[in-house]
Amino acid sequence: MPVVLTIKADVGAYLKITEPNGDMREFRLLPGALATIGRSKDNDIVLNDRRVSRKHAHIVAEGSGYKLIDGFIDNGQLSRSVNHVFVNGSPMLEKVLEPGDSIMIGESRLVYGDTVADARLEPALVAPRSVLVNPSVARGGSETAPTVVDMPGGVAFGDEPLGQTQLLISAKEIIGRQSHLSMENAMATPDEIKDLRRKAKMLELLYEMSKTLGSVFDLGDVFGKATDLIFRGTPADRVVALLADETLDGRILDFSLNPVAVKTRDDKIAKLTENMTVSRTITQKVMRDRVALLSQDARADEQFSGAESIVSQGVRSTICAPLITENNVHGVIYADRLDPFAAFTKDHLEMIGAVAAQAAMTVETVKAHNRLAREEVARANYSRFMPEYVVKQLLENPQSFRLGGVNQKITVLFADIRGFTAISEKENPEKIVGLLNRYFSAMSEIIFEHGGTLDKYIGDGLMALFGAPNVSEEDALNAVKAAVKMQKRLRTLND
Repeated sequence: MPVVLTIKADVGAYLKITEPNGDMREFRLLPGALATIGRSKDNDIVLNDRRVSRKHAHIVAEGSGYKLIDGFIDNGQLSRSVNHVFVNGSPMLEKVLEPGDSIMIGESRLVYGDTVADARLEPALVAPRSVLVNPSVARGGSETAPTVVDMPGGVAFGDEPLGQTQLLISAKEIIGRQSHLSMENAMATPDEIKDLRRKAKMLELLYEMSKTLGSVFDLGDVFGKATDLIFRGTPADRVVALLADETLDGRILDFSLNPVAVKTRDDKIAKLTENMTVSRTITQKVMRDRVALLSQDARADEQFSGAESIVSQGVRSTICAPLITENNVHGVIYADRLDPFAAFTKDHLEMIGAVAAQAAMTVETVKAHNRLAREEVARANYSRFMPEYVVKQLLENPQSFRLGGVNQKITVLFADIRGFTAISEKENPEKIVGLLNRYFSAMSEIIFEHGGTLDKYIGDGLMALFGAPNVSEEDALNAVKAAVKMQKRLRTLND
């Protein structure tokens, strides 16, 4: 039978508290009393920890022991904490406490214990972080045998000793820095507030950009807005947006970049630098590796120290971010600083990278819009002379049609209006034009129905091809069928 450790509420229960800055203290739990835990000064247990909520948790008497509850009571409703409560490494909403339970709230550790119970228990039965004690140990088994606690869901916690190889990561490495907050300033340090304001500004700029670009279909306007935001959000002296050339089928040519927007922070910088030379070394690396690049001192960087464009212009710090979407890299945004005593930071890299990513999505939308517009115009033009299946083939695979043509057997159909010259001499021009429009529209429709391609109109006549571009054994027959139907249709036009 496993031995269950319990603690009476009427004995000396306590919490050993260790705060993030290393301060340690002890808090005695009063029998039957409520103990609140949080960052606010009106709590019974005040934790000087920025990760702790103002009212984070509370402890109440539960039968013969104490229960820890995540959250606080507000107007009769229980509100849970944001960062949760962990007991022995596991998140807990409620937990009846046992001696040795280790409670983590934020970065503060609270260890539950009882002086009377500690003295009363035999050493073999003391399990610092366990709810159930291994029966073999309780019976006086081997001292080296590990104490294992079976938890719900098939998870086991063991107390085996650590091996020779250990990796320790300090809190400073995890959260960047360890802040020793005072009770009067427990919420955030000035640096943290400054960082939050910077991030809020970045979000504000990106939101402004998304609203502006939602209805913009001109690439010049897109990058004009993007470069303006970069100047507002970073200390860049010069910014240029470059778009890559692409083939008719949309394939990006990363070796060919063309500027679509070039701006400097002020006229003074513009006069000093005159022409901005962009490092191909950097842009090609960004396009090829699909990475946003920050060089703190481009002239000293081993990768780029030989690039004449960097050395000649005295560039000290450079950021280059790809205009990248899921499918393509459409170009880059390139920014630099000339001040030898100032450099870009990682925050600036993130800002320019975010602007570039948002601009890239707009570029892809604009390109898709322009491509659809071109296809619509092309479809309208091609449909005047070709059947729908040929138009579709031409738009989907333009490479299948090439200059020079091929030799193949085709059937040619000629048709004109008998006696048209005499008719045109008697009627006014408006009536003749109307007659031709009705005639050509009706005849072209019949030609397309039979797989023919309209080659040209010749006065009152037309020329159609069957077997071009696609050859079929039925080409000649289709031409004859089309001619017969054209004659029948002409009779209805004359009626």
